[in-house]
Amino acid sequence: MTTPDTGQDAHPAPAPDTGQDAHPAPAPDTGQDAHPAPAPDASPDPKPYPTRILLADDHALVRGGVRLILDAEPDLTVVAEAADGAQAVALARSTDVDLAVLDISMPLRTGLQAARELSRARPELRILILTMYDNEQYFFEALKAGASGYVLKSVADRDLVEACRAAVRDEPFICPGAEKALIRTYLDRAEQGRPLPDRAVTEREEEILKLVAEGHSSKEIGELLVISPKTVERHRANLLQKLGMRDRLELTRYAIRVGLIEP
Repeated sequence: MTTPDTGQDAHPAPAPDTGQDAHPAPAPDTGQDAHPAPAPDASPDPKPYPTRILLADDHALVRGGVRLILDAEPDLTVVAEAADGAQAVALARSTDVDLAVLDISMPLRTGLQAARELSRARPELRILILTMYDNEQYFFEALKAGASGYVLKSVADRDLVEACRAAVRDEPFICPGAEKALIRTYLDRAEQGRPLPDRAVTEREEEILKLVAEGHSSKEIGELLVISPKTVERHRANLLQKLGMRDRLELTRYAIRVGLIEP
């Protein structure tokens, strides 16, 4: 039997067009991302690490006092100490330090000898000479050795901190007391037409002279400097001839006079 005709199609007509798509249009672009960008880091830039210092002086009390001065500053810290010039060189080679503060008069190697060696081995290392001598010979030798500053121990509490900071900035520093003495000496030499002082002995001869004056044998010196005892004897003979001296005693007196060792 057939279904009566109701006047409507079996399939309903599509919904009238309302002017809108079946799928809603994307939200209008507001100029902002769907996911907000992370907030900028409002924390300040971290401070640079303190300048790491190697302090070398053969007097423990002096090292202790100087360390107190340096460690009191937030941007300076002593991370290694040496009691002689050879130990200073070894520590500077093996320790991560930015600045070496070296006394001039130390056993085995002077501060100047250590400075020369470190300037060649670690040219990026900054070096300060800390000394009791306001002597123009030492000052010029310190500059030749690669030091960027020269500070007298008598005014270390006043000038050493600023000298360390100047060295880190790669700026020269001469404490006022030494500067006055050096300028006076320079003017005196210029007035008299005399040149600046030259080295009396070579670097190697100076190393051997110091060790001889400290009482080391030719064999011991050879082991310390990695040369043969015969080479040591030859250098010592050259020293005696060059300086017009006769024996170890006179060499020792000369070493004391020029500040290679302390009496």
